[in-house]
Amino acid sequence: MIVGILMGALSIIGLGQVDTLPLFYACFVFNALGYVCGGPLPNQVLLSRWFKGSRGKAMGFAYLGIGLGGAITVKMAAWLTGKFGWQTALLWLGLLMIVVAIPLTWMINDMPDDFHQKDAAAPAVPLGEILRSRAFYLLAIGSLCSIGAVGATNQHLKLYLTRDSGFTQDDAANVIALVLFTSNVGRLLMGWLADRFPKKYVMILIYLLVACGVPLLFLIGEPGAIYLFAIIFGIGMGGDYMIIPLMAAELFGLRVMGRVMGLIIVVDGLSEAWVPKLVGRLRDQSVNYTKGFLLMIVLALFGAIAVAMLPRKALVHTGDSRESLKG
Repeated sequence: MIVGILMGALSIIGLGQVDTLPLFYACFVFNALGYVCGGPLPNQVLLSRWFKGSRGKAMGFAYLGIGLGGAITVKMAAWLTGKFGWQTALLWLGLLMIVVAIPLTWMINDMPDDFHQKDAAAPAVPLGEILRSRAFYLLAIGSLCSIGAVGATNQHLKLYLTRDSGFTQDDAANVIALVLFTSNVGRLLMGWLADRFPKKYVMILIYLLVACGVPLLFLIGEPGAIYLFAIIFGIGMGGDYMIIPLMAAELFGLRVMGRVMGLIIVVDGLSEAWVPKLVGRLRDQSVNYTKGFLLMIVLALFGAIAVAMLPRKALVHTGDSRESLKG
């Protein structure tokens, strides 16, 4: 995790010194590696090791850092750029990552003292058996569909509001700010629900919120419709990213959670990259977002269907045999 933070920080510092295209690409490769090694994945595993009965709430509070950190960093980057220029701003942001994040990470114990004892009693399920299980592919399909829909909505929302719907930059910013605010509410709410109800049902609820929020964009001319969209979609978006590791830990156990989430994040990353691109192409071909929005709705609904087919109970329990994965 510390190595990932260091790679991310050095990539940001490097971007401020870029003077060739290969160096530009190299910095982004290191940034991606830093994100994988020091971003959500290791934090999800760490939180899952430390918290069991309140794992959902813990994940929800931890994910608040994404929204708060993003808001603070944007403001800080704008101030630093205005005062010192973008190159110096990148330098200071990279150094800030090193100074703040690495000492805090160093202070955290990797796992509670009793984790090894509990872990030793759990079955050592090979990754190959998980890859042959139906549940893994249902979880991967459900997450990639919803992540694709959420990513496409986020990337095209401002364009849709300002270019197609006549919103001013300030009005569009207010809508986006409301989405971000309600996403924090969604993280806490869905984390709380995940500790009290089967995570499968909470995951379905989240995906349905995304699917129900996007159609409100068709009613953008109606008073208040865009703000209702921001609330419903924001809550769904906030729960979307955090429910996937909770479901993976529930189904497959902590011993292989990191490897399972590593594979799922790769699939989700491809979806988050290509679905917005496809939506943009549909917008250019039809001169409106109708087909693109329909695609997002279908993806979110398809994701909910895939999750509905997941088993409700965990596939791996302490002392259970591996045969449970083969069903």
